[in-house]
Amino acid sequence: MGLFRRGPKRDGQDAPRDSEFPYFSADEGARFRSLVREAFAEQGLEVSVYADVVSDSSGRQFGLANLAAVLHNDDRGPRAWPDQVRRHVGMVLRTMDAPSALDTLSTEQIRSQLYPRVLGSEGFDPESFAYARTPAPGLHEIIALDLPESVMMLTDDALAPLGDLPYLREQALYNLRGLPIEGHETVKGDDGMRFEVILGDSFYTASRVLTLESVVRETTGEQLTEDGALVALPFRHQLAFHVIRDAGIVPALNAMASFAASGYVDTPGAISPYVYWWREGRLTQLSDREEDGDGLRIVIGEEFQELLERLLGGERG
Repeated sequence: MGLFRRGPKRDGQDAPRDSEFPYFSADEGARFRSLVREAFAEQGLEVSVYADVVSDSSGRQFGLANLAAVLHNDDRGPRAWPDQVRRHVGMVLRTMDAPSALDTLSTEQIRSQLYPRVLGSEGFDPESFAYARTPAPGLHEIIALDLPESVMMLTDDALAPLGDLPYLREQALYNLRGLPIEGHETVKGDDGMRFEVILGDSFYTASRVLTLESVVRETTGEQLTEDGALVALPFRHQLAFHVIRDAGIVPALNAMASFAASGYVDTPGAISPYVYWWREGRLTQLSDREEDGDGLRIVIGEEFQELLERLLGGERG
């Protein structure tokens, strides 16, 4: 997975757009849904196809948004869509038709495959995940069961038989720290701007913000300072950070705000378009959209202002 997405050969922006997924042209959207219908038919299942979901005769529904975003971001372009759609539909049906892993795995096996996931608010159901922690407004930390072909987000009812929640969360964090870092890149600018990005195919890459101390040690060989770090988690496969040490915080904050906003758009597993101040495991939002919805703005509180003044030698940032 690359840090910046290349533009595959696609219909131009002047072509009529798909009503549900505007990153597709109308023709691309029609082809996408046709491929989905064909893939289900190849599996022996006739479905009704709607703008953002398909439904079978028994009433089961399969959302299309995540698959559409995956295809949109595939560097190979539409030529790769048929195979991608077939694989995705096959995986979905195998997962739905198979016995629940909660019934077939032992408690110890389940605990060894637990991981924390940080999710955005879109599509999050607070009634099913009352136990979820809120690292920052709009962010939710839940516990997931990692399976060979899928990730099962565990509801309150699913977690109850597995043990006490604090113990399960510690086990999930322990498992997360044990995952390898798949990729690490450094983003630099002429003005001294610098921040680090870890990236990979793991569904838990962005969630490693919950174990940031170990991530920083493993990728840079350094320690976090008492001032913490700037972090951004635009979607599940990327986590960006800048350890706060000096006045380099200012160009890093501005660059990471743009990085987060652009990485969040039209991506599978989108989490947040904002930059946060990480300090002792707490996240404080620093960037936001302009009130008119266009552009970005930096919004800082009194504590962060004091930090800036100290790092900048008393000058106001």
